[in-house]
Amino acid sequence: MPLLTMSDPERPAQPPARSSSVSDSELLTVEAAQRRMVALCTPLAVTELVELGAAQGRISAVDIISPIDVPAHDNSAMDGFAFSAAELEVGGEIALREVGTALAGTSSKTRLARGECMRIMTGAVLPEGADTVVPMELTTRALQGVIIPAGQRAGQHRRQRGEDLKAGSTAVPKGRRLGPAEVGLLASLGIEHVPVVRRLRVAVLSTGDEVRALGEPLGRGQIYDSNRYTLAAMLRRLDVELIDLGVAADDPVALEAALRRGCREADALVTSGGVSVGEADFTRTLLARLGDVAFWKIAMKPGRPLAFGTLADDGRQAVLFGLPGNPVAAMVTFCVLVKEALARLAGEVPRPMARLTLRSAEDLPKKPGRTEFLRGIAYPGEAGWQVRLTGEQGSGILRSMSEANCLIVLAHAQGPVAKGEFVEALPLDGLL
Repeated sequence: MPLLTMSDPERPAQPPARSSSVSDSELLTVEAAQRRMVALCTPLAVTELVELGAAQGRISAVDIISPIDVPAHDNSAMDGFAFSAAELEVGGEIALREVGTALAGTSSKTRLARGECMRIMTGAVLPEGADTVVPMELTTRALQGVIIPAGQRAGQHRRQRGEDLKAGSTAVPKGRRLGPAEVGLLASLGIEHVPVVRRLRVAVLSTGDEVRALGEPLGRGQIYDSNRYTLAAMLRRLDVELIDLGVAADDPVALEAALRRGCREADALVTSGGVSVGEADFTRTLLARLGDVAFWKIAMKPGRPLAFGTLADDGRQAVLFGLPGNPVAAMVTFCVLVKEALARLAGEVPRPMARLTLRSAEDLPKKPGRTEFLRGIAYPGEAGWQVRLTGEQGSGILRSMSEANCLIVLAHAQGPVAKGEFVEALPLDGLL
């Protein structure tokens, strides 16, 4: 089943072409690249039924409907005394006769008459004839009964039946990634099994003659493969089924074998390296033979070069995300572009990322014409929350991503930022 089609609503209809690319003079904005990638990714349609205890991180395949009212009965939100709001009509302080106790998990058969109240615990069902609760600590006892002070409101501290969810309403919508809140909510409804989308299968591949696997000795000009481990760690947070394709040298036979394996075993491939100017000619030829891939130049820093499209082998098709080789560029493009596209492939309906507005603690140089993502540290200051850079912002300085707790976002049309001005930032917690 195809996962992606290459018709692009933002571009005029053109004859089919393999490995079509944006011209060198054309730069896509980050927003345009995001729209294209998400629009061209068709969600998985394969579903399965899992036990609720194993549903954490999975994506709901259908709207999950509540079979019951939550709460199932009117109940008390406080430890206190339950009584009828009609008692308040006399105004001022009132004295009521205590006629029993309502405990959580039980249901009293007593119906309160005029002038009566019942001691009640948090969560206990309100007895018939009661619709209001006064907290225990506000009451006193006297010979004439329980004294309830003036100033109480009719219906206070009452949880009404179905105020959280009504039977027949949607508890969890289709496409929601199930977190602790959703799992707890479904448990409160008595739902034991959940229909979810099959886990997305994602293959990771590093490319380049200079890249060495961990444990191998480094020669002059060689580097250890950090990108594959970084990308794999971010993918695991998306609860995908990960396929490690290792490292492929700049050799047509080895790279083609790795890409074909990825097509057969995965729904998507995430590669790093081989997409920048000077590297792309060799890769472009290979990808043209295997599928329909566009090489893009994106008006962003870091992460300008990127390849995106489909590869096919033996009747199977997979989406390719070809990321830059510089470690920070690979991480930023994954966070800003790839993550949402993978979420759509996986059947998720992503929710907007939280954005913070912070005061810049330093001058930030910037020219209009591209979106810049700077590694920042947000912290509380005397005038409120502010943000500073982690230091040097080179796209090869992976340490800066470890030190950062946010990405400062300088918009496409934005110019330089002066110290004290406000900037937007994306918290890295949950983004990586």
